[in-house]
Amino acid sequence: MAQLRRPPGGRDARIMLLAQSLDRAGTGVWAAACVLYFTFVIGLDAGQLGLLLGASGVAGIAGSPLAGHLADRFPVRSLLIGAHLLRLVTLCLLLVVSDFALLLAAVAVTHLGDRAAKTLEMLFATRVAGERRATYQALSRSSANAGYALGAGLAAIGLAVGTRGAYHVLILANALSFLVAAALVWRTREPRGRGLVAPPAAGAAAPAAAPAGAPKAPGAAPAGGPSPWRDRGYLRFVLLDIPMNLDDSILGIGIPLWLVSRTSAPHELIPAFLVINTVLVVVLQLRVSARVPGPRRAAGAVALYGMTTLLCCALLAAATGGGAWGASAALLAAAVLATAAELMRSVSSWELAVSLAPPEARASYLGVAGMAQSVQKTAGPLLLTGVVMVAGPAGWIALGAAVAGLSLAQRRASLRRLDALAAAAPAPAGAPA
Repeated sequence: MAQLRRPPGGRDARIMLLAQSLDRAGTGVWAAACVLYFTFVIGLDAGQLGLLLGASGVAGIAGSPLAGHLADRFPVRSLLIGAHLLRLVTLCLLLVVSDFALLLAAVAVTHLGDRAAKTLEMLFATRVAGERRATYQALSRSSANAGYALGAGLAAIGLAVGTRGAYHVLILANALSFLVAAALVWRTREPRGRGLVAPPAAGAAAPAAAPAGAPKAPGAAPAGGPSPWRDRGYLRFVLLDIPMNLDDSILGIGIPLWLVSRTSAPHELIPAFLVINTVLVVVLQLRVSARVPGPRRAAGAVALYGMTTLLCCALLAAATGGGAWGASAALLAAAVLATAAELMRSVSSWELAVSLAPPEARASYLGVAGMAQSVQKTAGPLLLTGVVMVAGPAGWIALGAAVAGLSLAQRRASLRRLDALAAAAPAPAGAPA
């Protein structure tokens, strides 16, 4: 376990993890305060607020593929510093802007930079951590959750004061986190390789060119280079990965709203869901990652994700049938299962996104893969509030069954693509024909 706790990638990895933790702490501050700031300080009505948040979510979807596209052409380290500074500028604009159109643009660009920064952080990690990227991802998740919790706690102080000046201090705290994160990234070295292709070891022979007429790996494109937008197999993986991120909306939106609208559980129980999630992720993420080494185990974890989500949804459906104690127990158990699903998703999604991509164009491919989480953050809340919860307990059962079925399809498709990539890979030097 001690080896797991040592970040793969050495000094640069430690610096990047610290930068991520500070970034997430600032994000936690702003996430806890932004709705109240726009409502009570800026004076937006419900329609304007919905449009603002919806547009920012759509802008965030573009951040991941844009970051991946640029990372194939420019240094990841420089791009990440630029993303931090871009968010610093646009967030500080909120201190002086009150016009709705300008607010819309500033918040949208902030979210685009946010999603781009997250993708660039993982591209950096994939390069410096190599085959131990799952361990790095586990450490990243743990430090990020600790940062979010710290930021939410700091925001509670400002929200208790409730003045315009207090809200401005919270905005500046988030902006400061971007500045410090950029300074920390500046202290790292650019990870080796473009397109996430590791250079051959010293003395190793370069891979031989594939003979004429040999089958190409899935996603291989003509001379212009592989493009994820022309790779139907990889796009299918990204599409199926969207519902594999629904645990985020279930925990943050579905369970609290279901408690309030359809159960007799006390409202004071809602903060416990976040506490359960934060504690379990910090404590268990490394252990879960240690049990899911490699892409084939990751594909198996996708199927477990679907089964766990189905059980979570079944508990939510059953929470309406009992009294306060029974509903509270069912909702707390559902929060535990949603967190378990998150733990499995966090180690499977990125591992498969890396392993299923052609090595020579992984940056572009991973940028497209990052869209799955962004799309879910935009469409997931609408699905839960507009379809699932309207249908009542049957809606939760249908959602769980659909996610379980899609997880099996994702597992099967991923294993097939892994087999095809392995068959198309060149044999090691000296291996018998």
